[in-house]
Amino acid sequence: MIKDIFKQLWNDKFARIALIVLGVIYLALFLADFIAPYTKDFSDRTMAYVPPSKVFTIDENGKLSKPYTYNYIREFDPENLEIKYTLDRSKKHYIKFFSQGQPYKFLGLIPMKRHLFTTDKDGRIFILGTDINGRDVFSRLLFGGRISMTIGFLALFVLFPIGLLYGGISGYFGGKVDSIMMRFAEAVMSIPSFYLLIILASILPSGMTSTQRFMLIVIILALIGWAGFARVVRGMILSVKNQEYIQAAQSIGASKMRIITKHLLPQTTSFVIVAMTLSIPSYILSESGLSFLGLGIQQPDASWGNMLKEAQEFTNILYRPWLLTPGFLIFVSVLAFNVIGDTIRDILDPKSKVR
Repeated sequence: MIKDIFKQLWNDKFARIALIVLGVIYLALFLADFIAPYTKDFSDRTMAYVPPSKVFTIDENGKLSKPYTYNYIREFDPENLEIKYTLDRSKKHYIKFFSQGQPYKFLGLIPMKRHLFTTDKDGRIFILGTDINGRDVFSRLLFGGRISMTIGFLALFVLFPIGLLYGGISGYFGGKVDSIMMRFAEAVMSIPSFYLLIILASILPSGMTSTQRFMLIVIILALIGWAGFARVVRGMILSVKNQEYIQAAQSIGASKMRIITKHLLPQTTSFVIVAMTLSIPSYILSESGLSFLGLGIQQPDASWGNMLKEAQEFTNILYRPWLLTPGFLIFVSVLAFNVIGDTIRDILDPKSKVR
């Protein structure tokens, strides 16, 4: 079934583009330590708000040259009372590929020094400029994306087993059990989730690490998101629990839990696949929103949400547009997931197949 869905997805032009985009993003995030020219702890306070480095392939004589760049010189303009950066053309810094740079541990395990690209020891290359603390925005996008793009999947691993089992039990037993369980689920659904997240995130101890905050956000998102999913599963179970194969399983003495897990829940597979695909964007946006408000992942650790927070100042939007890159990546990722989810829903919808 999964193979057929993927084949039909690939045959859809827009879904294929979305799959490629997400594939490139996740591959880049997986290889972030290697692709990023700097480690996640890199900071040069003298290079705050440096614009993106200019890469040259033509030398001063008009001849083709190896890619090189110039460092920026920081200067203060007394007339306009602002700091300006100009290129220091006194020395070229050639860009080297697959060369040694700052040491790191690939995936936190394997000690390595090689990066996809870097410059010499005295050179600086900032593909997307730097932030207020002189940290490379391109490198932080890669490291921050690991958090923003994985939180949805982790939340689903907690949310979907709870929702499936809860909805399956409620739908199968029916009667008072169903009534009590659904009233509780409706009470959970009535809680305004985003405001609850803000309250819970704001009362977390200040000494918590970003990893601990990340895991708590995942758990909170899962615990407030399972109820709506369980309601739909319960409705699907009600529609199939009186089928002949269920009665046959009951007649041979199969346990209630076995009937639920082995015979009823597999009937919800189509809905589960669609729901999972369409749920991930909402979790990406929730984490980004919390981090943007300063209640999620904390500095100096990066996530796309807390990186975007720096771009909320009007002057940064006008004069430092590279700080808006995290917002663009959030938009592209959410759009890609929604396109894939809508396409899967059309594939699994019998009415759309008839059309």
